Amino acid sequence: MTDEQERVQPSGVWATAVGVARVRALETERENALFRDPLAQAFATAGGLWPDSPPPDDEAAQRRRLAVSFSIVIRTKFLDDLLQQASASGVRQVVLLGAGMDSRAFRMDWPEGTRLFEVDTAAPLDFKASVLRQERAVARCERITVAADLRADWPGALAAAGHDPALPTAWIAEGLLIYLPEDAVELLLARISAQSAPGSRMGLTLGSRGVIERFAADAVPGSAASMWVSEMPDDPVGWLAGHGWEADTHTVRERAAAYGRPINTPPQREERPGGLISAVRR
Repeated sequence: MTDEQERVQPSGVWATAVGVARVRALETERENALFRDPLAQAFATAGGLWPDSPPPDDEAAQRRRLAVSFSIVIRTKFLDDLLQQASASGVRQVVLLGAGMDSRAFRMDWPEGTRLFEVDTAAPLDFKASVLRQERAVARCERITVAADLRADWPGALAAAGHDPALPTAWIAEGLLIYLPEDAVELLLARISAQSAPGSRMGLTLGSRGVIERFAADAVPGSAASMWVSEMPDDPVGWLAGHGWEADTHTVRERAAAYGRPINTPPQREERPGGLISAVRR
């Protein structure tokens, strides 16, 4: 039986990872792309979202989808840069939490000795593995998959896979925390902090204040918005300081302008601290 015949189709929260891959595939086709992801189209195709995906029902929903897609492009570039900076500082361990269809192990240049751990449940990791075999993809670093539920003892599974908490780690939680209730977010951050030596880096994306309310109209069962449950705290820098991290916050608007992809419409409300977070463990 071929990989394609065995492949379990995406469902639930992890199905959104295929939608994110489709956004990366569309960005890759742009002449002035902020990044290139040669595997994104294969993930989107395997998940049934390429070349087309069902259009939203109305113009307002279409605008909201475009806004989400734009934010995905900007956050991808932001976290790529963070990982490059972490590598330049000497970090050789990377952990992607809720890795989904992330292809950074394959599309980024990594210093010799880098170990990249992808933590997710078995279903998305198996789906991803079948696509990677089909594409004959070769990682540019040591890539280690860790099948674990982030609500269970994932630190134990990560340690068993070879992660060394005595060495600095670059942690990425991209598009993840918005799907976790606040107590689960706190537990996740406490666990990250407990496994982070001084000099560790962290990149987070947080749901901006009010985003759940604004997108509630699109929250049909099974959609990404219908599964959003948490937004960022009012003071994300203070929140992370309480966990031992020195953080900077950035808005999508601010980063988009810095990347030469400015948002030309005025903000609909007063700008609050941004949902793109970079942090260092001191």
